[in-house]
Amino acid sequence: MLSHDDVVRWYGPWRRRTPDDAAALLSGYPGAWWIAGGWAVEAFTGAPRPHGDLDLSIPVADTPLLHEHLHGRLDVWAAFDGALRPLLTPRQVLPAGCSNLWLRADGASPWVYDVLLMTADGADWVYKRDARVRRPLAELVWERDGVRYLRPEVQLLHKAAALRDVDRVDAEAALPLLDAPARSWLRSALSTAHPQHPWLERL
Repeated sequence: MLSHDDVVRWYGPWRRRTPDDAAALLSGYPGAWWIAGGWAVEAFTGAPRPHGDLDLSIPVADTPLLHEHLHGRLDVWAAFDGALRPLLTPRQVLPAGCSNLWLRADGASPWVYDVLLMTADGADWVYKRDARVRRPLAELVWERDGVRYLRPEVQLLHKAAALRDVDRVDAEAALPLLDAPARSWLRSALSTAHPQHPWLERL
């Protein structure tokens, strides 16, 4: 995996964005969207932490809808297997293995958003590492001050697979604050997808 410096060297710089920036960009957008990653954990816990980027996310099937919403403002590029390909029209088929979209105003401008494409089956979100774990899209997010965030228990499930230092720190902050339904859902999801996970002892 390329370091941040290598990404900038090969593909160009990034401009820092916040959840409020993303909410403004998506004002009037009719599809599902949410902020994931560390920003979602911080919004839930209230504990500030450093952020290397902003994880904006949509269901992969809504790519054409997002492309239409951004028309005339930001170009949409498919990121896959270490390569980038511009999506020239909303109906252009995504390359195989594409799980991210990169957005920028034009070739002379910095990148502004990395959009994570989530798997969905109809009205259900599907966990990419185990399709048995799913949840209605309508129950996937919560909102604060006009910004939609991925629910903390679902975010912790994503973080459970990597267990980086930052993921452990986020778990320490968020796990004690989960209510009973959230703890129950995360315990069931971990038991299904990661049955030996150390967080199960705390749930």
